Amino acid sequence: MREVSGGEVAGILVAVFWAILVSFLAVALARVAQTLRATTKLVADVTDQAVPLLADASAAVRSAQTQIDRVDAIATDVQEVTSNASALSTTVASTFGGPLVKVAAFGYGVRRALGGRKDGAPAGAPKSTVIVGRTVPAGRRQKPKRGNDSGKRD
Repeated sequence: MREVSGGEVAGILVAVFWAILVSFLAVALARVAQTLRATTKLVADVTDQAVPLLADASAAVRSAQTQIDRVDAIATDVQEVTSNASALSTTVASTFGGPLVKVAAFGYGVRRALGGRKDGAPAGAPKSTVIVGRTVPAGRRQKPKRGNDSGKRD
């Protein structure tokens, strides 16, 4: 048998080291390839699910915009109706309010004048109190007592 020189031993050690190194690199590359395949599958699944979700979200945003436009139109109409009603009530109040108050005051004055004279009471003396929906007779007026009000007898 032949003797192995130091250079040959060193060459064998280097060859074994490179074989181990290549084996580790091959295992690492196999794991990276497996991770890339899993990542590619995950991205494909997310894309398949995200596209319909984005379409649904876009449709929801368009629907919300349509509803906002409708609400805006309704609010504008309500504001217009409110201003018209305010103008109408102002017109009715200014047109009929003054004359109606005058007619009511005149009617009240005539009633007081005629009502007070029927019983022989003076025209200014109140006969009864009017409460909405019914008439309540006025209470008797008591004349204040003259004299000493302290309660002592002389």
